[in-house]
Amino acid sequence: MKKEWDNSAITAARAMPHMARVPAELHIGPVRIAPATVLAPMAGVTDTVFRRFIKNVGMFTNPAEPADVDIETSNETSGCGLIMTEFTSADGLSRMRETKRKRYLTYYEDEHPISAQLFGSNPETLADSARICEDAGFDLVDLNLGCPAKRVVACNGGSGLLRDLPRIREIFEAIRKSVSIPFTVKFRMGWNDTNIVCVELAKMAEDCGLNAVALHARTREQGYAGDARWEWIAAVKDAVSIPVIGNGDIRTPEDAAAMVESTRCDAVMIGRAAPANPWIFRQIAQYTASKQSTGIGAYDKPTDMDRYRMIRDYFERLMAEVAEHPEVLGPADDDLSKRLKRNHESAQRDAIGRMKQFASWFTHGIPGGATLRRDIFEAKRGAQVMDKVEAFFTTRANAPELESTLEPDEELDATPASWG
Repeated sequence: MKKEWDNSAITAARAMPHMARVPAELHIGPVRIAPATVLAPMAGVTDTVFRRFIKNVGMFTNPAEPADVDIETSNETSGCGLIMTEFTSADGLSRMRETKRKRYLTYYEDEHPISAQLFGSNPETLADSARICEDAGFDLVDLNLGCPAKRVVACNGGSGLLRDLPRIREIFEAIRKSVSIPFTVKFRMGWNDTNIVCVELAKMAEDCGLNAVALHARTREQGYAGDARWEWIAAVKDAVSIPVIGNGDIRTPEDAAAMVESTRCDAVMIGRAAPANPWIFRQIAQYTASKQSTGIGAYDKPTDMDRYRMIRDYFERLMAEVAEHPEVLGPADDDLSKRLKRNHESAQRDAIGRMKQFASWFTHGIPGGATLRRDIFEAKRGAQVMDKVEAFFTTRANAPELESTLEPDEELDATPASWG
């Protein structure tokens, strides 16, 4: 059935000349976020390796005029102002041992400002977990009310709570009392098209002392289908005075400008486009800076060599993290020797799986990419994956007539339901 939102105004907004620009900065409580761009929390993606990778992605591009970034108004390296952790179960976090918490709460100093995202439905447990995050040094804590995954919704977490606004108020009040760092919430428009609660929810958040709200402009019923309905971001912006972060269908710098233009949101949040195009935050910063200086938005587009250097570095970072901190990717065990062995083996398997996943996203649209993806998925060890990547890009370097057809707005093959 064709839904009404499939014919949204997003196409028209993208086609308009964009006078607005993504803001140079945003303040959430005392935390300065510059520029006003946010990496969305994504389960299985935004671990410390990927977050640090996004922060340093600028090193994989040879800057070209006139798209240099204004270092006075933007993060020159990445263009990403705020990064967020994978969403983490408050129930699990409050019960697990300190050593096991490293799997979820590990971050490095160069990741600041960083927000920890929690999900759950028990106010006391969420408040306790928020205190744990504050004690761990996170700059902000965020509540997930957007995840549409059945297993999360079945526990009344994520978007499942959108059907219970009184419980959400209890959670807001409990967390707000428990922490002094900025407290934010990411939510969807509502459970379905007959239960749109985003404006009421945003007002409640402001009333309970939250410092900002982020709206993924789809319902839980939509999942990731159809267009995001940016008009509801505008409605939330009209309803509250705290910062509003817009999320949904930003695939290019032009999309980011169009969202700001049409909704007046204070910042933009990007999820699915980041694994497919890790340069997107830097491109937004370049587009904004060049738009301001020349009136014509311009930004670098990665070459094959940029992609090769990027994917190689990501894999090397991932394997180095496994070697140094296997507990970050692996499970814990009561016996120390068993734990170290099992953590390392499990982390190795997880790392290879992530390498395959990342390579799959990143090679879509590249001629011959399907062959590389098949070769990668058949590899059993990390070294084999890298050998396949090396061979692929060496072949491309020797065949300059093959030009990339990768489009920045290309969708991922599948979006995990837990990305919210």
